[in-house]
Amino acid sequence: MDISDKVINRLTLYHCIFTDYLDKDIEFISSPQIANLLKIDDSQVRKDLKYLNNAGKCRVGYKVNDLKESIEKTLGFQNTKDTFIVGAGNLGLALTKYDDFASYGLNILALFDNDSLKVGMSINDKTVFHISKLPDLAKRLNVEMAILTVPRKYAQEVTDFLVNSGIKHIWNFAPSILKVPENVKVWNENLMGNCLQFTARNKKEDNK
Repeated sequence: MDISDKVINRLTLYHCIFTDYLDKDIEFISSPQIANLLKIDDSQVRKDLKYLNNAGKCRVGYKVNDLKESIEKTLGFQNTKDTFIVGAGNLGLALTKYDDFASYGLNILALFDNDSLKVGMSINDKTVFHISKLPDLAKRLNVEMAILTVPRKYAQEVTDFLVNSGIKHIWNFAPSILKVPENVKVWNENLMGNCLQFTARNKKEDNK
């Protein structure tokens, strides 16, 4: 099933809501409730939920646990994907300490850096290796995914190294547009753009 990135993003937000509801022992939820929590249109929620093939009940809503499991199946949360974090700076370390990645099918195996002071460190039971070790470990462990958290000025150089090491999927946190071959996929995490949108919305609210 071909699902756009925007829909995937909303489905992951729905998943967070459903997890919270289950923690509170709430069994059912309606599309207006979801729409209200995310400040989006109810029709958009119902359109998104059609991807999950879950029928709601009149005057009751959707069964939360069924929706949560459908999202996990649809988005492949149950299919664990091994990955490396490249760049053991503040952001790389913060991502390593985020335990909930495992709930979404992402298994961080190790970190890599070229800083001798960081090599050998253990972060959340993940070891920091020298970047030169990555090609061999990627081949031996069959890892084709990397999370890139290096400074912008090193991003393309490190990306070239990753591509030559057999990495096919890159989640890019560096504020840089990467050049990669057609067989390599890049997902850009636009932290600066999200920050600007957030501050702009707050300014609009303050001016009301």
